[in-house]
Amino acid sequence: MRNVVLGFLGTTLDMGRKRKWRPSISLVMHEDFHVDRLELLYDENFHRLAHQVKQEIEALSPDTEVLLQTLNLSDPWDFQEVYGKLFDFARNYGFDEDREQYHIHLTTGTHVAQICWFLLAESRHIPARLIQTGPPRSDDPQPSYGIIDLDLSRYNLLQHRFDQLSREYGDQLKGGIDTRNPAYNALIDRIELVAGNSDEPILLLGETGTGKTELAERIYNLKLDRRRVKGRMVHINCATLNSADAMASLFGQRRSYTGQAGSERGGLLREADGGVLFLDEIDELDLKGQAILLHAIETGRFYPLGSDHEVSSRFQVIAGANRDLRSLSADGLFRPDLLARLSMWRFTLPPLRERREDIEINLAYELARSEGNLGSQTGFNADARAAYLRFASDPATPWPGNFRDFGASIRRLCTLAPRGRITRAMVDEEIATLQRHWHGSTKDSDARLVASVLGEAAQDLDPFDLVQLAEVIRCCRQSASLSAAGRALFAVSRAKRTSTNDADRLRKYLARFDLDWDRVSPV
Repeated sequence: MRNVVLGFLGTTLDMGRKRKWRPSISLVMHEDFHVDRLELLYDENFHRLAHQVKQEIEALSPDTEVLLQTLNLSDPWDFQEVYGKLFDFARNYGFDEDREQYHIHLTTGTHVAQICWFLLAESRHIPARLIQTGPPRSDDPQPSYGIIDLDLSRYNLLQHRFDQLSREYGDQLKGGIDTRNPAYNALIDRIELVAGNSDEPILLLGETGTGKTELAERIYNLKLDRRRVKGRMVHINCATLNSADAMASLFGQRRSYTGQAGSERGGLLREADGGVLFLDEIDELDLKGQAILLHAIETGRFYPLGSDHEVSSRFQVIAGANRDLRSLSADGLFRPDLLARLSMWRFTLPPLRERREDIEINLAYELARSEGNLGSQTGFNADARAAYLRFASDPATPWPGNFRDFGASIRRLCTLAPRGRITRAMVDEEIATLQRHWHGSTKDSDARLVASVLGEAAQDLDPFDLVQLAEVIRCCRQSASLSAAGRALFAVSRAKRTSTNDADRLRKYLARFDLDWDRVSPV
C-alpha cells in the first residue's frame, strides 16, 4: 500500500522563521513512515513558498511525489468556506483505497481547517487516518509524529465501552428489568437511538397500563444524560385541560385577565422551557385545545391569557395516547395536522398478554418494589408461586389493565401476606378477585365497543352474540387485512381443514350483523 498524505502548506511554520523545524518537510524524515505522495494545498499568494517546499522535499526524499494543489480561501477562518472547499476537494479526488492508504496532516493550517479535516475524516468523506507531527525533543534529534485512526471498530476496548453504554441506556429505558420479549427489546433499542439523536416529538401509543408514563420519564432521563435537554419534564394530563382554568394553567395568565391579586401565572409551557413536555392522554384533548397546542409546539410561542404579547418556550414533546389517533382523526375528533406533527416517531407499546415471557421477571421486580415500599421482604411459597405464574402466563388470562393490574395484584398479595409469606390460599383468592373484577369490566367494555359500531342495534343482541362480536371487532382492529383477521380468529380450526378460506368465513360472520370490513377495520 502506498502512503499518501494530504495537508495544507504551513504559511508560517513551513517558512522556518521562528524555528528550524518545518512540519511539511519533516513528513519525509521518518524512516518507519515513507511518504509516497504528498498533496500540498496552498493559496496562490504563497506560490513561491509552495514550490520551495516542494523542491526541498524532493531533495530529501527523491521517491516522494509532491503535488501542489491550489486552494484559495478569502477567509481561512470562515468555517463555511473552508469546509465547503475541502468537501468539494474530497468529492472530486478519486480515492483508491485498494492501492493507497491516506493520511491527513493536521499540524498545518488554521484551527478551522483542522476541525474541517477531522469532520471529513470522521464522516468518511475522506477515508484517511490523521497524522500529527512535532519538532524534535531534547532526548531525540528526530522530529516526532503520531497517527490516529478514527475507525473506532479497531479499538476493541473503546468499542466495548460504547456497546456497554448503549446497553446501559437500553436498561435505563426498561427500568432495569431484563426483558426477554424480542419485539419489546427491539422497540426499546429503536427508542434509545431516537431519544439520543433526535429532538422531534415522540408519540407513545398503547393500552392503559402498558407503561407509557414510566417510559416517558425514562426517555426524559436518557435525554438529560445525553445532554439533549437541560430543563425539567412537565407532565400534563390532557384529560384535565378542557376548561378555561386549565388553559390558564397550561399557557399562563396575566393579572389583567382577572384583575385579582395573586392571579398571575407563568404556565406549564413556560416551566417546560429547555426540557420536555409530556402530553399524557392527548387523545382526550378537545379540538380547540389541540389547535392552540399545535401552534405552541410548532413555533415555541403562545399567548398567556389576558396578554397581547406572545411569550416563547422551547421544549421537546413526548405524547401518550390509549386510543388509535388515526381513527379519531378520521372521525373528526383529532386534528390531522397535530397528528402529523406528533407522528415523526411513533411507538406502540405491546400489552402484557403479548409479553408473557416477561411475567416472571416482572414478578421479581414487583416483589422488590413492594419490599422498598413496605419496608419488609415478602416471598411466595413454592406452590403459591407456581400457581400464580400458571395463571398469569395462561393465554386465557386477559390482563385488561396490563402492568397496572399486574403490579396492583402483587402489591395486594405482599400487603396481606402474614409473616412475609404468600400462600397458595392467598393466590387462589387473588385470582378469584381479579376474575370477578375483569368480568364486570369486560362486559361493560364489550357493550360499548359493539354499540360504537352497530349503534342502537347493539341493544337487540343476545349476551352470547355480544361477547363474540366484541372479540371479533377487537381482532379486526388489530389486523392489517380481512385475511389476517380471519387467520387469527380461526387459527385452531383452520389447521384441521383440508381447504381454508378464513377471509370468506369472517366476511360471512360479519354479514350476519350487516357489517363489512370497512366498518370494523383499523383506519
